[in-house]
Formats: sequence, C-alpha cells, structure tokens
Amino acid sequence: MPDLPPAIATRRFVTQAEGLVEPTTFTVNEWLSRPDVVPCRDLLLVRATMAPGRSHPFHHHPTREEIIYVISGRAEQWCGESHRILGPGEMVLIPKGEVHGTYNPHDEPLVFLAILSPAEAAEPATVDVSAQAPWRDLRERHRLAACE
Repeated sequence: MPDLPPAIATRRFVTQAEGLVEPTTFTVNEWLSRPDVVPCRDLLLVRATMAPGRSHPFHHHPTREEIIYVISGRAEQWCGESHRILGPGEMVLIPKGEVHGTYNPHDEPLVFLAILSPAEAAEPATVDVSAQAPWRDLRERHRLAACE
C-alpha cells in the first residue's frame, strides 16, 4: 500500500463528513471504506443512493465479489439471469465475474450498501455488458418497467 497521509494511515472510524461523495451516472456514492479513506486492502464499502427510474445496468466485476444490502427502498436486483425484488434488510451475494444489475423502477429512492472484496484488485474493476446479448433485452423480455 502506498504511503498514506497520517490521518488516513491511522483512521479506524469514519464519520459521514470524512467519507468521499462521488456522483455517478447511476447513483450518488458515499465511500466509507476504500484505500484513500481508511488503510484497507480487503474491503470496499460504499453507501449508494439511486433515484427512482435509475439503474446500474448489467455489468460484472472480474476481480471482486460483491454484496449488495438494501437499507431503504426496493431494488430490482439481478444476479445472472435471475432477479428478485429486495427490500430493507435483504441482500444478494454476487460472486466474482457474475453478471448483475441493480434497477429502481419504484417511486422511492433506493439506498443500499455495496461491499466489495478485495479493495486492491486488478483492473478493470467493472465491465459493462448491458449492450450485449442476452443482457440488452432481458428486462424487456420479462416485461419490466424501463429504467435509465
């Protein structure tokens, strides 16, 4: 791990103000554990807020496994070609390399934790497959509401 500033190298507790906020195309991410927030090697933790009608379309992480844990709202969560509606207190385990997608076709914001491991992993971190078969029209074939 590269030399870290002393405030990060010794940090064990992270307040909301110390996390890093990162707006993305899919969500607003609040990073609470990653190597530039705490001296971690094995775990990434991000609290993500997804607006109604938004999604993180089908993708995979070739070098990381992931847990998505719903805090509030409901997620149309895909893992491979199977999906479920997850509510608060529910989660999905996504093995390394498994195609998955998170969609919010509901009227309320979706807030979830994403826990990924390892923190230090080879690139690419994320591979978008949403334009490839069978993923590009999988939701349409299930007659599910469109999401951006």
